[in-house]
Amino acid sequence: MPPAAETEPSPSRPSRPRLRAAAGAAVLTGLLFCLAGRLARSYPFGSHTRNIVDLGQQYLPFHAYWRRLLLGETHGDLFLNWTSGFGSNFLGDFGTYLSSPFDLLVVLFPADRTELALYVVTAAKISTAAAAMAALLLTLRRGPWPVAAVLGTAYALSGWTFNYAATVPMWLDGLVAFPLLCLVGEWARKGRRPVLGPLVVALAWFANFYTAYMATIGAAVVLVVRLLTAEDGAAEDSAAEDSAAEDTGAERPKGVAAGRPRLTGLLRAARTVLIGIGLAAPLVTVIFLATKVADPTPPTEFAPAAWTDVLARFLPATASVATPALFIGTPALALALTLPFNSAVAVRVRVGWTVSIVLVALSLQWEPTHLLWHAGASPNGIPYRQTFVLCGLLLMAAWLSVARGLPGICALLGGAALVAFVARAAEDSVDIDRWTYPAVAAAAVLAVLAALSAVLGRRRGGRLLPVLAVVLLLAAQAGETLVTGKRIEEQQLSEVSWAPRIGPWHTDMTREVAAKDAWPRHRTDPGEVPGGNDVLLVGGEGADYYSSLTADTYSRMLADLGFGYYAKGRHPVSLDNPVTDAIFSIGTRMRSTPSAPLALDRLPEAAISVADTPVPPLVTVHPQGDEQPADSAFTQQEQLLGHRVYDVPAAPRRTDAADGTATLTATCPAGSQVWLWAPEYQGTAALRDGAAVGFAGKLPAVLGPMQPLGTTPATGTVRIDLRPEPKATPRLRLPAHPVGCLVTARLAAAVEQLTATGATDVRTTGHTITAQLPPGSTGTAVLAVPRISGWRCAAGDAPLAPARDRLGLLAVPLDGKATSVTCSFRPPGLRLGGAAGAAALLALLATALLHRRRRRHSREPAGRQEFTARAHAARSTEKSAV
Repeated sequence: MPPAAETEPSPSRPSRPRLRAAAGAAVLTGLLFCLAGRLARSYPFGSHTRNIVDLGQQYLPFHAYWRRLLLGETHGDLFLNWTSGFGSNFLGDFGTYLSSPFDLLVVLFPADRTELALYVVTAAKISTAAAAMAALLLTLRRGPWPVAAVLGTAYALSGWTFNYAATVPMWLDGLVAFPLLCLVGEWARKGRRPVLGPLVVALAWFANFYTAYMATIGAAVVLVVRLLTAEDGAAEDSAAEDSAAEDTGAERPKGVAAGRPRLTGLLRAARTVLIGIGLAAPLVTVIFLATKVADPTPPTEFAPAAWTDVLARFLPATASVATPALFIGTPALALALTLPFNSAVAVRVRVGWTVSIVLVALSLQWEPTHLLWHAGASPNGIPYRQTFVLCGLLLMAAWLSVARGLPGICALLGGAALVAFVARAAEDSVDIDRWTYPAVAAAAVLAVLAALSAVLGRRRGGRLLPVLAVVLLLAAQAGETLVTGKRIEEQQLSEVSWAPRIGPWHTDMTREVAAKDAWPRHRTDPGEVPGGNDVLLVGGEGADYYSSLTADTYSRMLADLGFGYYAKGRHPVSLDNPVTDAIFSIGTRMRSTPSAPLALDRLPEAAISVADTPVPPLVTVHPQGDEQPADSAFTQQEQLLGHRVYDVPAAPRRTDAADGTATLTATCPAGSQVWLWAPEYQGTAALRDGAAVGFAGKLPAVLGPMQPLGTTPATGTVRIDLRPEPKATPRLRLPAHPVGCLVTARLAAAVEQLTATGATDVRTTGHTITAQLPPGSTGTAVLAVPRISGWRCAAGDAPLAPARDRLGLLAVPLDGKATSVTCSFRPPGLRLGGAAGAAALLALLATALLHRRRRRHSREPAGRQEFTARAHAARSTEKSAV
């Protein structure tokens, strides 16, 4: 009879604990995440909005647009978004915000339930991350699956998730990717799943390459530690060994993994990652090149957080974007800290994992490694986005220490002492909340009771006490998690900007826009709607656009024309100005009057008015000529329009008062509209006896738009009173030509002429625009579309070539013979990425064929054949009978 070690185990046995742990972790995580929201009284379990910062201004609008695109309800396609930014690179935005498979769930919800859809997507990602981590833990070492489920939940509901990723859903794909990529590392280490591994890597990088990059670094750390510490064939690897049949469907070769050098496993992992990234290259290259031309944010110099504050973030109910969110639960943290003292674990394992965790923790605080984690660029905003990797490493350490049973008394005391040290050292941190130490104390008591139950259960036998130990551990973890989720959400709503929930204001505006939409005859701009990326939420076509990939050329063009922006230039907003409406062919403009101030727990409502104005078509014809340098936003508008419509006073007289106020005096044509362009000004401005208008410029984050102040009196003298904010910096800085007086009769004449000489018919497809021109048109055809990278244009039947630029818009030279112009958009990097993807696919196919050939050869008997086929079959039958 063959020895037991050579008996092939059933492939279903080792998978059952992993499936149970994964399912348990997913259900528990989803339940706790929803309960935390219920305690915080946030949507969908309460009346408070969850739409803080980018969740309301980016992810919610993009998901609303994604739903419409999937259902064929938009003008654009996967390449181009005609709705926002006057025409923007949508494939880049798709890869940044929407490429996760989970985001497809939005089509299952009605249009007015996009918030609920996004919440479900968020919960699904978090639950999947918990399931993946639980399965990974049981792959690293066998152990009790309920404990693995609890630790998987601790990973998915860490402080990083609550404080950062729950409101930045795209980062949650990295949370899912990290344990999956660690599994890929295990497969590479043992030479298994050479095809599935690259596909998992590709999916991770396709879903969100930014956090997948961080997860890949973390998985590389885990792989190196495993290569240096794990003994193939040892009990800790038996679960992974037993799953070999799942990969090949055949008997696992004995001793294969043990005989391969560590370098081979490392090279296999590198090959897997390179092929996987190559498969995702068609999207990754588009995003990468889009970031190169995106509006640059001001450079950020990394400053490490105080270690007192870092230690505080291991504790519950702490929130900050300036420190790493390291909370994983006091019991889980205590178990992780027992590993260095746990004599039941091999020394090499204890040393390897302890050193790796310490080094990763230090890497968060050192600028060179900080830049490495963030692909060479220190991010604006949250500087510790890679923290989920350290949380995962801590939970792996906790599992390795507890998988074989409760650590000994010395290890438990060592872990408890380190937790006490962390709690004591962090008490002076500004991040400590009033709930922090009570939550730690309650969790510690439950953890001690769980340890006592486990010890008594081991001595007395039976199943009741071990079950009680797991229940107490679960209660300790769950209690702290709920407190942390509740408090973080409450603190965020009180300290950062937020947007209200989708309400009647949005639904009414969506209905009005749909009724008036006339694209591509002209644009319909919904104006400002609560939140951001307004046109993505309610439809239409406007300037409003908020993305990490907002093109620098687009942002600068609008700033030169007097538009305003937020987010340091990456969120240009609509400008209600008749000249820019003519330039960009905005024929219908919506205006909203709120019924009440915006509130956290109230749906927004507003009265909506609609204004239709004659405007030129999207494609106009301008005489050939050199553009002159503009000295103000007013002259820049005139040059792009091709007509002089403003009177710009050469030098308004400025009088400063002792109280910090000032008065501007200028002369304008009677009856003209007075506009003030003061992009850096904070305060109010008003004509004499006129209503005050607020300005909120605050560079570099906020650029104030030009605004109308009223009508020039019959005397022609304009006096503007300026009252700056007391704390404004700079106090009162104005451009050289801040005042412009719009003569509406000139504008009407300009619109009439541009319409007469412009396109007679304009048609658009998903990413192409074609216009028919009057015969004999000469000069330059100007398309009211930003000249971002990727546009190619041609006149008549000429081949498409890179588009020319006219003050930031698409331009096509005309020779008098062509009667049409065509422009088509292709995201930069698509061809390069496609070539890399094709090469990676060939490499994957070659890998699959090579693996199949090796498997076939491994089944053939080595050396000279000593038996006939019949004799060989007889020997096999005899061996089977024995």
